[in-house]
Amino acid sequence: MDAWDSFIEALTTYSTTFRIIGVLIGGGITAVVVRILITRVVAGVVTGVKRTHKVDDTRELSSSPVAAMRSVQRARTLGSVLNNFATWIIVSVVFILILTELGFSVTALVASAGIIGAALGFGAQSIVKDVLNGLFMVFEDQLGVGDVVDLGMAEGVVERVGIRVTEIRDVSGTLWFVRNGEILRVGNHTQDWSRVILDLPVPYDSNIDEIQNLLLESAQTFAASRDWRRKVIEDPEVWGVQSLSAEAITLRLVIKVRAGEQWAAQRALYRALKETLDQRKVDIPPLNRMVVDGMEGSRTRRGGEGARVTPPISSSSDE
Repeated sequence: MDAWDSFIEALTTYSTTFRIIGVLIGGGITAVVVRILITRVVAGVVTGVKRTHKVDDTRELSSSPVAAMRSVQRARTLGSVLNNFATWIIVSVVFILILTELGFSVTALVASAGIIGAALGFGAQSIVKDVLNGLFMVFEDQLGVGDVVDLGMAEGVVERVGIRVTEIRDVSGTLWFVRNGEILRVGNHTQDWSRVILDLPVPYDSNIDEIQNLLLESAQTFAASRDWRRKVIEDPEVWGVQSLSAEAITLRLVIKVRAGEQWAAQRALYRALKETLDQRKVDIPPLNRMVVDGMEGSRTRRGGEGARVTPPISSSSDE
């Protein structure tokens, strides 16, 4: 009789072990299946957009309508968030099932967890805030994987949008981990369209109308070039005199381009303008000058305050 009881006890123990192993295997298989399904849905969206616009590479969508690129980016971002969310749910369910197999009272455990959760609720508010803010950012299409964004505390390319943290890679290569709940504003440089703004100083005694026509002609030639005609959205414009100084008149030239192309367009347009100005023999006045207030002022203003430096005027990304 003792042997039979031992056999039943061993069988029960092995049965529990097998069930736990089965739960773990089932959870793993479920996670893999869900991940494959989400990946296939995302791939289907991306492939459909490529097929519609007859391109083979996502990067070629830069010459297609902006909505196409946003659809691809949003699908990939949602896929990343849904994968993380599904993983957490599956892990939680597997954990509860294993506790049930081990003989723990799940009902009592949930009730105890509710009491503990209420006690720790104030401490967990930040985590809930991170999760909810991350979901809203994705669903509202505030940012997506591949976007260049300014979050205030970090600026760069979005590499991953997690359930709690967004990863940003800045221009120097530093990877920033920003908690979603701490993101109060999102400046997206690569959504819809962008504008290149160039503030160009010319000699004070220049003929403004002649210089404006020269700049506009150069910008129009640039916009019609083979490399840029599909990336420039609207005709270039010269907005006129931006500022005056004793040495120069600063003229503002603007050009509207597809989102994400503004930095390359700015560099290429600067080069085109330089070549045009060199051909017409128009000199750019030096804007780095030192104005010394005198020996008396130099003594009373130490640490570089005895001299005033006029900084060069540079292009900006907004008006």
